[in-house]
Amino acid sequence: MKDQQWTIIRVLKWTTEYFASRGIEQPRTDAEVLLAHVLGYKRLDLYLNFDQPLTKRELATYREAIKRRAKREPVQYITGEQEFWSLPIKVTPAVLIPRPETECLVEKALEVARKLQICGKITHILEIGTGSGAISLALAKELQNVLVFATDISPEALALARQNAINLNLHSKITFFASNLYDSLGSGAREYFDIIVSNPPYISEEEYEKLPPEIRDFEPRKALFGGKDGVSVTREIILSGGKYLKPGGTMLLEIGYSQGQTFKDFAKSIAWISHVKIHRDYSGLDRVLALGKK
Repeated sequence: MKDQQWTIIRVLKWTTEYFASRGIEQPRTDAEVLLAHVLGYKRLDLYLNFDQPLTKRELATYREAIKRRAKREPVQYITGEQEFWSLPIKVTPAVLIPRPETECLVEKALEVARKLQICGKITHILEIGTGSGAISLALAKELQNVLVFATDISPEALALARQNAINLNLHSKITFFASNLYDSLGSGAREYFDIIVSNPPYISEEEYEKLPPEIRDFEPRKALFGGKDGVSVTREIILSGGKYLKPGGTMLLEIGYSQGQTFKDFAKSIAWISHVKIHRDYSGLDRVLALGKK
């Protein structure tokens, strides 16, 4: 891209062709998102200002963004943001990028919580492995009379989640704290939570090696890799979680599309579980494992 008069439409056309030549799956979309970010515009604004020329500073900043994306760095890490549940969530390479399918997990948690809140009592929710805080933030946004407790083993993730909560004015409803699964919960947390929710690492060793470079080479491995068979972390959450759920409480976990039957069979051996249900995502794939406590 030589220094000359580059208008928005011209630079988008060039970038789209360049990204396509580098094997980027959504070249036009990525070109638009990055340019809108550089200019401080919404994507629609680009279409309303096609003939606007870029300044030298804007062009230089956009060049750097193009270089990063061409190396397969995710757009969300370049812009520093991902929308989730209509919330602007700040993201960095310290956290997993929130996915649309995880909104299915939020939907099911909201269904359970709203049934509980008919009685007017405060609902206590525990999220294991909060990352950017996206799930807890969505729940806190939608629910009144709720206290959310969100854990993560990563100090960087917790700092970002806290900042997201402050930015969205939801920090009064969420307590963030460091923990490896349930390790930091004291005896006072026994049978305290109405809902336990988590999007744990569930990618198997074989699946991990086949992931697109945007995911495999940039997103945190510990947030993706669930052991050789992909189910070890989820099993740990299930095994130990029963003691922290209230009687009649619900555990909701995001799972891999091929793991539904595996966890149905596993649940049969767990004494605290009264019933099991698998909910599918918008593509018809197994996505949310729901476990009820006796």
